[in-house]
Amino acid sequence: MGYNKSYLSGQFARGNELEPLARKWFAVLFLGTCLLYCARMAMPICAVTMASTFHWTKIDTGVVLGGFFWGYCITQILGGHVSDKIGGERVLLMSAVSWGLIIAVTPLLAKLSSRALFLMTAARFLLGLLQGVFFPSLASLCAYRVVKAERGLLMSTLSSGTYLGTLVAGGIKSVLLENYGWEHLFYWIGFLSCLWAVLVWYFLVKGKEITEQKQMISSSHQSNIRWLSYVLKPPVWSMIIAHMCTASSFYVLLSWLPTYFEETFPDAKGGVYNTVPWIAAIPTSLVGGWASDFLISKAHPVAYVRKLMQFIAMGVPVLFTLPMANSVTLTTAVTLITVSIAASTFSSGGVGVNVHDLTPSCAGALYGFMNMMGALSGVVTVSLSGYLIEVTQTWATVFTLVALINATGLGIYLFFGDAQRLDQHQHSPVTVI
Repeated sequence: MGYNKSYLSGQFARGNELEPLARKWFAVLFLGTCLLYCARMAMPICAVTMASTFHWTKIDTGVVLGGFFWGYCITQILGGHVSDKIGGERVLLMSAVSWGLIIAVTPLLAKLSSRALFLMTAARFLLGLLQGVFFPSLASLCAYRVVKAERGLLMSTLSSGTYLGTLVAGGIKSVLLENYGWEHLFYWIGFLSCLWAVLVWYFLVKGKEITEQKQMISSSHQSNIRWLSYVLKPPVWSMIIAHMCTASSFYVLLSWLPTYFEETFPDAKGGVYNTVPWIAAIPTSLVGGWASDFLISKAHPVAYVRKLMQFIAMGVPVLFTLPMANSVTLTTAVTLITVSIAASTFSSGGVGVNVHDLTPSCAGALYGFMNMMGALSGVVTVSLSGYLIEVTQTWATVFTLVALINATGLGIYLFFGDAQRLDQHQHSPVTVI
């Protein structure tokens, strides 16, 4: 079982006429992650206005916003498994159309019913369900259709799109909220998401080469149903734990940093501490992906490169978040947090693509499981952080917790992590571009 070598070298080898297709994929998928986060952040950044409009309490707002994460966890594995079977590009297409429609009709649901709280929670839950398949389908697509020495750049490019999407959503909101109302933010993001789905169909789904891809993916079905057996292998579970720790740290900082700065530096301008770290994360994410691909192209062992990237992604935040447990100035705090978040983006060249090294035949399903565990651990650590703040009345415990999580995950991954393919005996076909 496997692909014809002449097909691989003639159709997808670097340097031929299909190289521009790969660049178009990068651009289309980058735009997709940007819109994904625009859609995801639409309600959080309008939460204050919506709470005032519909008379929500803080508890009500928390219920609405939290609905996303429960839906997001449910479809991770399913999305990855289906992507491994029929192709990640098709799952992306269906997902984009669905979440675009959900976002677009959200204001209508709120306006046309007296049960706005229930319907908004349901809409957030559905959005989580539909977006939960996105990153697992990207993992599957990357494993089947991108060469090993370019996976780091692709995934880091897409990761940078998430930071840009967060910033873009905030910028669009400022313009639309002032001139038209919060509803128009949902309308525009929904429209653009559906428009992006058209691009996915045109560049990723339409065409002869994708038809052939579908036939070849189906031959790896037997390996897809065995993905769970790999979880017990040390390189895999150490990768999962490292990903969980990285995700937990990210969710804690994303959720609590605005509150930390508002309470600790009440006179500071929110535009600085709410934007600088995420702006810095965009170029560093690209640098991390480029660096990992460059080192691999220079014949450095893949396992060494993955661990080096993860050492930067988790080791640097340990060193730069611990000082936050003490009293620092605003400038120092912004600098420390910016360096920590920027360094954490190097994970895109570490555990973010390690699943493609270990089990490319079922990368989508396994990444879905890994991402589901990351989301669940994030929900737990965010809640734990709130509890610690309430009980101790200090932020020192939160930053110490972030450092401890990173140090634990890094130590486990450095000791047990690897990049040697585990499903080689399955002779699973992998197409690269």
